[in-house]
Amino acid sequence: MNDVCCFGEALIDFHGSTAESAPVFTAHAGGAPANVAVAVARLGDHAMFVGMLGADAFGDLLLRELAAAGVDITHTRRTEAANTALAFVSHSPEGERDFSFYRPPSADLLFREADFDPAIFSAVTIFHAGSCSMTEPGSAATTWQGMSRARAAGALVSFDMNLRTPLWPRDADPAPTIWRALELADFVKLSAEELAFLATSSGGEAAAFARLWQAQAKLVVVTDGDRGVRWFTRDASGERPAFAVRAVDTTGAGDAFVGGCLHAFVKARLDARGLAVFAADAARLEAALRFASACGALAVTRAGSFAAMPTATEVEAFLELHR
Repeated sequence: MNDVCCFGEALIDFHGSTAESAPVFTAHAGGAPANVAVAVARLGDHAMFVGMLGADAFGDLLLRELAAAGVDITHTRRTEAANTALAFVSHSPEGERDFSFYRPPSADLLFREADFDPAIFSAVTIFHAGSCSMTEPGSAATTWQGMSRARAAGALVSFDMNLRTPLWPRDADPAPTIWRALELADFVKLSAEELAFLATSSGGEAAAFARLWQAQAKLVVVTDGDRGVRWFTRDASGERPAFAVRAVDTTGAGDAFVGGCLHAFVKARLDARGLAVFAADAARLEAALRFASACGALAVTRAGSFAAMPTATEVEAFLELHR
């Protein structure tokens, strides 16, 4: 039985290194939901990736890397109608990244509801998605359908906003599309910049949270790099500091953090109803966020996307050193 289903894009991140003549780019398997699937599998849980890859060499690479990480690829689809998406990533001296996307058209945007195997929804206990699969209308509808079907089957629905504005059409406002997904999610992960975006579109931060609580959300976590993490439930809020590490590459940090959170939910055997009780227990929530923060901290010390995701043994050793 698969505990976590990660739906959406898998792509190739070409990470740049500085050279005197011209930048040199190295291919890394990536894509936010695929990264989360790898993170969950590396932590020792069952994870599947559901999405569409091109019938090309980059799709072959992604399939091999997912399988090598222990991710179930039974429900990963292939198409000849478009190529696998590419992203070129450059880094500042502090490890912060900047993306240039070659998408659309791309294979990941061609997954449709008919491509879902109904067996997915009878097996999964957590369904995770993000907004990069929502930049095209048909793919957005598929994302909502997947989240809705998972919710109807009793799964805990997780959503990482992961806003990448260059992926959206220039004249499009992403907010209405993203809000439809946010309103289906039990667990919501935002960056500080994404919370500010939602606040702008909703008439303020308080209004954005009110809208989340009126929907399905039980726990909202806001990450802010080396400034740490803020968390919110309907009745409480708090924060915890970040671990001090030297950042090499922040590309997969948020995905590693989400993987750490989902690992904690799997260990606690949570469904959607159980998440509210879990989040109300201060000690359990603090332990989960500390573990997830360690996952993110370890990820930024490494180059790559899939390659940056830590194992449970590495996270526990890191936490032991940071008592």
